[in-house]
Amino acid sequence: QVQLVESGGGLVQAGGSLRLSCAASGRTFNTLTMGWFRQAPGREREFVAAISWAGRNSNYADSAKGRFSISRDNAKNTVYLQMNSLKLDDTALYYCAADDGVIPKAAPTYDFWGQGTQVTVSS
Repeated sequence: QVQLVESGGGLVQAGGSLRLSCAASGRTFNTLTMGWFRQAPGREREFVAAISWAGRNSNYADSAKGRFSISRDNAKNTVYLQMNSLKLDDTALYYCAADDGVIPKAAPTYDFWGQGTQVTVSS
């Protein structure tokens, strides 16, 4: 079992930046593919970004490309999502997810999920 705890969410003005963190425990972190997803009210959960266990491969949603960056520190059992140039449409509950597979996939079929951290972008 893997426990995931997200942090770093909050209220930010459009154009601003936030860095989300996700601390993992319960399993050897460097065997897990990690991902970030988000869900806005009334909308389905959608993929944001994912990174392979060694950090060599990453995958981004079109909406995140050029603005968001996913990274991981295996020594700290933590994955990050740096979000820049935030837009109103980025407002959502952001979830961290972990998977036993090796592909940083976009499908929301990850094995383990955190509780989420709220990101609210204001005008």
